[in-house]
Amino acid sequence: QVQLVESGGGLVQPGGSLTLSCVASGFNFGDYAMTWHRKAPGKEREMVASIGSVGWDTVYADSVKGRFTISRDNDNNMMYLQMNNLKPEDTAVYYCRRIRGDIWGQGTQVTVSS
Repeated sequence: QVQLVESGGGLVQPGGSLTLSCVASGFNFGDYAMTWHRKAPGKEREMVASIGSVGWDTVYADSVKGRFTISRDNDNNMMYLQMNNLKPEDTAVYYCRRIRGDIWGQGTQVTVSS
């Protein structure tokens, strides 16, 4: 069964950091490009970052460039999103996604508030 499970969300103060994790199962993780997306209340879903299958090529939304870092560990079927200098507007449910086949995780809530 193909599955993606996110974790690591929570409540953090503005300026703080969080690292999200996504564990993949049921497929050969290293063969697939992956993305992180987020959905905030009242806003369209937004792609935050993408990473190629071997991790060399990454792309970021302008809104997170310089603050977020996407990475992956193909040996352990894991993908990460390191988020620094978090802002209230980063508050959203964050999802990992396998591009090919459009496979999504269940999401993890990130709330940035003082």
